[in-house]
Formats: sequence, C-alpha cells, structure tokens
Amino acid sequence: MALLVTDAIVLHQSDYLESSRILRLATREAGVQSVLARGARSSRKRFGSAVDLFAQGQAQLQTKPGRDLHTLVSFDVTRSRPGLATDLGRFTAASALTECVLRVVHDEAAPGVYDGVLSGLDAIAAAESPDTVAVALGALWRLVSDVGFTPVLDRCAECQAPIGTDEDSTFSHLAGGTLCARCGPRTPGGRRLPASARQTILAWLDGRQPQPTVPESRAHQRLLREFLEQHLTDGRELRAFSAWELGVYGQV
Repeated sequence: MALLVTDAIVLHQSDYLESSRILRLATREAGVQSVLARGARSSRKRFGSAVDLFAQGQAQLQTKPGRDLHTLVSFDVTRSRPGLATDLGRFTAASALTECVLRVVHDEAAPGVYDGVLSGLDAIAAAESPDTVAVALGALWRLVSDVGFTPVLDRCAECQAPIGTDEDSTFSHLAGGTLCARCGPRTPGGRRLPASARQTILAWLDGRQPQPTVPESRAHQRLLREFLEQHLTDGRELRAFSAWELGVYGQV
C-alpha cells in the first residue's frame, strides 16, 4: 500500500458498522476518493472534526491500486465551516455544490477544480441570506466550466454565428449552449434565454457576482439543473440540488 498525503474536503459521510464511517473526499492530488475512517464514530482522537461535512484539511490516505475504498489514516482539520450548518439556505446550497462535485469529478488530480470548490464553499459560507442562491449559482457554473462542460453563450452552438449581447436566444441542453434565431426553431427541447440571463451566466463564469431577482434566480436554478442532467449519463436524480430548490422556494 502507498501513503497519499493531500489537501482534502469532506463531501459526504455515511455510517459503516458500529464505529466507522465511509467518507467521500475531494482531494487536490487524486480527485474524488472514497475512504474508510475506522473508529470515527466511537472516538474523535484520530480524526477530530474531520468527519463533519465541508471540513477542509490535510488527509493521509492508505491507498492500494484497483481498490475503490481506501483507508483514512488521519485528517488534520484546517477549516471546519460550521456556519454552513446554521442556515438552511447556505447548507442546501453547499450540499448542491458538493453533490455536483461527486457527480462530475473523478479520481484524477485536478488542482484547479479543487481550488474552485474551496472558493465556492467559502463564498457560500460568507454570503448574506438574500445573496446565497446567486453566490452558489456562480460557484456551480464555474465548476461546470472547470470540468469541461462550459456552455456556448457568445455564438450559436450549431452554426457558430455570433449572437449579440442584447439578443434573446434559445438555450439547448442537448446542443450545449445558445442557438441563433435560425437554428433555435429547428432544435427540439430548447428553452428561451433572455439576453440579460445569458449575460448573467457569462458574468458568473467570469468570476463576477451579479444579483438576479428571486424569479430570475429560480429560472437559473432550473436551467442549470436541466443542463447538468443532460450531461450526466447515469440517470440518477440530483437530490441535493432539488432539495436546494425546494428549500429556498417551497416548490421545484
């Protein structure tokens, strides 16, 4: 077995037998990994608050090629983010982000993606309640872009014709972005995308933080969820994402 020392974030946890837990970690050196934290439920001496969701620190993993579950030797916490658990909006937003990480990030080194997840969790933790949805949407769109699913927004995804900044367009999940006035009607399943909404997504992808209205934010959540579902091939529901929509607005 080899010892891997890496920065890590706790994305998910589940109880295992009487005293242990299985954790899903986002790591800087090895992407998303599943680890067994032996005795984590019976004693905090080895792991401290490492088994808390969204905790960040340095993990030591005992790994073996060909295995899907490795052993967590230790986890030295550097940041625990307790504020994410004290507000429903922030908690569900952070859960939606970590769920998407679990679904789109694999077991390969991706330092840029890891840093983006850290920034996203920090931004959500620091956001005022009215701004939480917009902050999380920005973090999620940048995650989508970091893993290679950047939507085409400045031109037609089919014919490559430029689309003006003040032009409404059709957004096609299947085509991977916006469609011009000529291609849009010929592509089934498209959704109308106002020019202002397209500029908002571009701002999020650029690292800026626009503040859409509540109805606009709800439409952006729906658009992003549909986009993710189009590009995920396993057919499983995005449960945390749906709960985020439900928790904020009372209905999906």
